[in-house]
Amino acid sequence: MAQLYRIALLFLGVVCCLTNGFGQAPTEKPVSGDFTNQRFDQFVRTIEGQTAYHFFYNPADVDSLVVDLRIDKQPLRAVLRQLFEGSKFSFSIDNQQRVYVTINRPIRTELPIGFFLRGSSDSETDSTSAAYLTESQKKRVEPETKLYEIGKRTNRDAGSPIRPGRSTINGYVRNVASGEPIVGAAVYIENPRLGTVTDQFGSYAITLPRGRHDLKLRSIGLKDARRRIVIYGDGKFDIEMEDDVIALKEVVIEAEKDANIAGIQMGQERVDIKSIKQVPTALGEADLLRVIQTLPGVKTVGESSTGLNVRGGATDQNLILYNDAPIYNSSHLFGFFSAFNPDMIKSAELYKSAIPARFGGRLSSVLDVQTRDGNKKKFIGSGGIGLLTGRLTLEGPLIKDKTSFIIGVRTTYSDWLLKQLQNASFQKSQAQFYDLNLHVTHDFNEKNTIYLTGYMSRDRFRLNSDTSYRYQNQIATLKWKHVFTNKLYSVYTASYSGYKYSVSSEKNPLTAYQLDFAINQSQLKADFNFYPTNQHAVDFGISATHYNLSPGNFQPKGNESLIVPDVVANEKGLESAVYIGDRFDITPKLSISGGLRYSLYTYLGPHSVYQYVPGLPKAVNNITDTLSYANNQPIKTYHGPEYRFSLRYSLSSSASVKASFNRTRQYIQMLSNTTVISPTDIWKLSDPNIAPQIGDQYAVGLYKNNRTNTVEMSVEAYYKTMQNMLDYRSGATLILNHHIETDVVSAQGKAYGVEFLVKKMTGKLNGWLSYTYSRTLLRTNGQIGSDVINKGEYYPSSYDKPHDVTMIGNYKINRRFSLSLNFTYSTGRPITLPVAKYAVDNSLRLLYSERNQYRIPDYYRADFAMNIEGNHKVRKLAHSSWTLAVYNLTGRHNAYSVYFKSENGVINGYQLSIFGQPIPSITYNFRF
Repeated sequence: MAQLYRIALLFLGVVCCLTNGFGQAPTEKPVSGDFTNQRFDQFVRTIEGQTAYHFFYNPADVDSLVVDLRIDKQPLRAVLRQLFEGSKFSFSIDNQQRVYVTINRPIRTELPIGFFLRGSSDSETDSTSAAYLTESQKKRVEPETKLYEIGKRTNRDAGSPIRPGRSTINGYVRNVASGEPIVGAAVYIENPRLGTVTDQFGSYAITLPRGRHDLKLRSIGLKDARRRIVIYGDGKFDIEMEDDVIALKEVVIEAEKDANIAGIQMGQERVDIKSIKQVPTALGEADLLRVIQTLPGVKTVGESSTGLNVRGGATDQNLILYNDAPIYNSSHLFGFFSAFNPDMIKSAELYKSAIPARFGGRLSSVLDVQTRDGNKKKFIGSGGIGLLTGRLTLEGPLIKDKTSFIIGVRTTYSDWLLKQLQNASFQKSQAQFYDLNLHVTHDFNEKNTIYLTGYMSRDRFRLNSDTSYRYQNQIATLKWKHVFTNKLYSVYTASYSGYKYSVSSEKNPLTAYQLDFAINQSQLKADFNFYPTNQHAVDFGISATHYNLSPGNFQPKGNESLIVPDVVANEKGLESAVYIGDRFDITPKLSISGGLRYSLYTYLGPHSVYQYVPGLPKAVNNITDTLSYANNQPIKTYHGPEYRFSLRYSLSSSASVKASFNRTRQYIQMLSNTTVISPTDIWKLSDPNIAPQIGDQYAVGLYKNNRTNTVEMSVEAYYKTMQNMLDYRSGATLILNHHIETDVVSAQGKAYGVEFLVKKMTGKLNGWLSYTYSRTLLRTNGQIGSDVINKGEYYPSSYDKPHDVTMIGNYKINRRFSLSLNFTYSTGRPITLPVAKYAVDNSLRLLYSERNQYRIPDYYRADFAMNIEGNHKVRKLAHSSWTLAVYNLTGRHNAYSVYFKSENGVINGYQLSIFGQPIPSITYNFRF
């Protein structure tokens, strides 16, 4: 048989030689023409009409390819090299003048030189010797044709088939141009179907059968990659991926095309910051939180609010993490801008249900925002200039391929706009902010990496009065990642988060004052990830968080002030937790994930705690005693388990059902007299009189994709119960209140709803349409007096908005021009209205309706934007783009709030609108 095989190969070689000898390609006829801004199919028809060449290609691959060339008597090979330079396309031309256009890898049209002289051992490395490939194409093709050996190759492996069994490979997936890690990239083989996803550091670990495999990779905005590997044992394998310059294939949400079907996690959304820049915003700057608010199940109560209400939760029930450190105020400039510089962000993940066990401390959701690591290859910069803000980001290597930095600064110059207002009193207003970001990454070796993050922001504003408001965020994070083995690594994190604000007035020297509030949080934690097999992914860890609050410090300002100082006692608390979670793939169709988090919280001294008459409402006149505690003395301890469970069953390759349950606990909560996040909000720790919040959520979902995974459809339903939520008594005083428990009431809540989502992820027209029906209801736990609201029956919460519809549409005209049109509609939020007036002792008083019985008018808004890219020349000093946007295209007067005034004995109602007309904006973006 061996001899017959050699004879057959020899015969084939002779035939090929004869073919090449007697069938030489005719002399190439040069081509000419003006192909300015032509579609590829038009270009092909012209060339085929001029010459004997005939093209073969997949029309779907080139639907967005535009030819912009002027040719004068050039060979076709040279023309195609120029056309495809720097793109993902390759071409081949055979002796019959047939042209094959393919993606990434060219078709071989002849046997390589030396084919009959070399063996066919598995250890051979394939090579592409086509002379027509450009240098950039050769560099791109080589990693996909080369055979990589992983693990130690023994003599036994060389002389006989590779020993059976499985081995684990791990490594990093990075961007080939910048060296930055790629988050959420799918790493998999198709036969058998095994895969994993890179974590926040771009690392992966996967256990595969020993032998040869085609390892495939897929990620947002990057070209699909393939690596040919042969596994002899455990080993490390790092992979680089290229940016996809064809912008039409960008995906707004999700890392894998089938992640919503195959993944066990439900209620999770991954947002890519590169794509959200198409979404129009009020003042022209890309805004992560604005895009998050367009997702199903996520609402906001006000036009200018960056606060999130997720599946019936209050704004303080969301844990917003910035490189693992919480941010307590996520907004700038009255809520018009979020705290996140868009040029710094790498990715953001929102968990609405089935929250992983490693997260804790909040009831409703987790928004995990990660910054970019900075370019490890070269120094680059980017920025933007808008009507109200400017930003600049610089990044590059401190030690090439080892240490990188990225620094970003953003500021506003909005005072000029306030001076244009017709009201003279507002012309003296001021509003300013800035934020500064720094992130440094250093690789000591393959097993140890450190990450250092610093963030600082400051806001200052004064509107139509002498009162000035200032607030600031400060964040510092140090992380150390250590790899123990291919299957186990750890991340140790130390973080600090600080937030403080001050309100001051100096107009009248006799009443000049300053009010300060501050919260400081320090945290230490250790997280471990263990991958025993592909069927199991185990994570476990421990954490400790220390809170230090200054609830209020009221002091005179200036020597003439007669203000009496007032200081609310500081609060301290310690929250600790230990957790473990495991994802287990029982069968290819059935996967489960279980987790247990046990949290322990202790309220610490020094502090004085009031005692009240049992069975009566907590009121000042019901105080019976005061207990004092020394510094760091335990006052009250709360603890309990937090369960996490989810299940996924695949109905087919394009459909699955999922179910989940999670319990969460929250030991710190926000007190506010507004429905949106405000700089003057107060945070309060759980103490003997205010118990921690506990939430349980049940969810089930059905997910369906079309066969090509270009259109996603899903429906999720949930039911949530909440214990020990806080509502406020009528006329409650929240600022400088030494016994805040006398002005709040304990309530229990329930929330339920259904979320529908249809999303088209690829093509010239892409976007998503979502509809949410949801209700959020509260009921007070008290039985008598002021503890009872609405007669003890359920009433709508202040952020209950039953109907919400959002449409996001993007249309890519060509590589340089794209259009975006957004539409949103929601039910108006609840309010309490005066319904009558009555006289008591000759004094006129108002009678109000039951709590939140009425609603403000419904909200709807349309926005439009046009993005204009500069030319795509590779060698260029700077690349730029323009964004022209119109916010509130129809000029609707949406009600931000409704208020009432007594005028000449008549109660008149008024509606306050933030934007009552279209708001145009223009932003210039650049990178170099």
